Amino acid sequence: MATQKLYAGAKLRETRTRLGLTQKEFAAKLGVSLPYLNQMENNNRPVSTTVVLALAQEFGFDVTELSTGDSERLVSDMREAMADPVFADAAPPLADLRLTASNAPALARAFLDLHRAYRQTHERLASLDEALGREDSRTQPSPWDEVRDFFHYCDNYIDAVDRAAEHFAQGAGEGGIRAHALHTLRAAGVTVRMDEAAIVRQFDRGSRTLTISSQAAPQTQTFQLLLQIALLHQDKLLEATLDLARFQSEEARAIAKIGLANYFAGAAQMPYGRFLAAAQDSRHDLEQLAHRFGASIEQVAHRLSTLQRPSAKGIPFFFVRVDQAGTITKRHSATRLQFARFGGACPLWNVHQAFETPSRFLRQLAETPDGVRYISLSRDVSKSGGSFGAPVRRFAISLGCEVRHAADLVYADDLDVTNPKAYEPIGISCRICERKSCHQRSVPPLERRLTIDTNERGVLPYRVD
Repeated sequence: MATQKLYAGAKLRETRTRLGLTQKEFAAKLGVSLPYLNQMENNNRPVSTTVVLALAQEFGFDVTELSTGDSERLVSDMREAMADPVFADAAPPLADLRLTASNAPALARAFLDLHRAYRQTHERLASLDEALGREDSRTQPSPWDEVRDFFHYCDNYIDAVDRAAEHFAQGAGEGGIRAHALHTLRAAGVTVRMDEAAIVRQFDRGSRTLTISSQAAPQTQTFQLLLQIALLHQDKLLEATLDLARFQSEEARAIAKIGLANYFAGAAQMPYGRFLAAAQDSRHDLEQLAHRFGASIEQVAHRLSTLQRPSAKGIPFFFVRVDQAGTITKRHSATRLQFARFGGACPLWNVHQAFETPSRFLRQLAETPDGVRYISLSRDVSKSGGSFGAPVRRFAISLGCEVRHAADLVYADDLDVTNPKAYEPIGISCRICERKSCHQRSVPPLERRLTIDTNERGVLPYRVD
């Protein structure tokens, strides 16, 4: 089989710019001529083996980033945007989208921002939004979407925050991370009290009193203690990270700060090095990891999806949480599988079945229309309200990876991963799914022609050509 050529012009330019080098200086360090570097940066030539080795030796560059950057994610996002009916007669071929993502990623992101603004405006008009005409109805990404995209394009890994959390966790003694968190807070003059109040965490800056709900699960209590430490002791680091992100609104910045504090809490509860080693040793057994690190199943699954530290990467996982309506409330993918930005997840995905089997893990071998095969693990993670009559928050999560990593997962031991018939066909969303006869299809695929025969009715009321 011929080796696939590697074109990574945008990543080379990005690396050179970050290092503050001219093309001439960069070419000299890589041991190539200036014209040759120029051709590689413009994707007229593939990146040579000599350059790959020089990047690793001269700059300690993780060469896997050349082929696992934002390109696939951008292509998936653009395909979904192009599935909008407004582009029905003008959608470019997939090859053009891949060229744009590879050669002009900034243009691709600008297009996605523009489409997002259009969608938000269209949705406001369609729903007769009461805020129409007010200042806050301007066409820009919602603060929530902006923050979610920030973490999405960072591969859900924030190096400085992750390492700061790992350093903090090193101070935990035999009492564990919870005792270390309580000692740290009390040493800073914070009074910690447990209360039956419904609110999970509340900090009174005046009296420096931190109140944690005694009704919350122990894992949640520990997480909230660590989150408060992030807000109090790591404020400068969080603010510096927010400055680099350049959010468009104060609301987005505030949401992102909570997100970064959450990240710190999870990374302190499950420190990168120890957690990665434990994950590999247990073959990613979520229950073993939850018990060992005093975390919940959801916290463990989410943490596994963040293990993308250069030179010490874990398995590239996708992680998603959905509610009973199928709405995605958390999503991240370090794999080629991407999630729909608008609407719910594919109904053929086993994450929806998890609500029917509480406290049980469901396994699924699945194949997407591009031919990539995955192993997916789903489970409900419903959260009690704490008392009789209190509402139960019902969610399901799914964690998965490409099936080539199956040998590293305890959940794949008795699955026939070599049998093509064992894989269920799933997609991203109906509008961009190319499957012709899916019995769960809700709308026709926009990139296909339809034939409607009044004398014939199959699984669908039309035939996809």
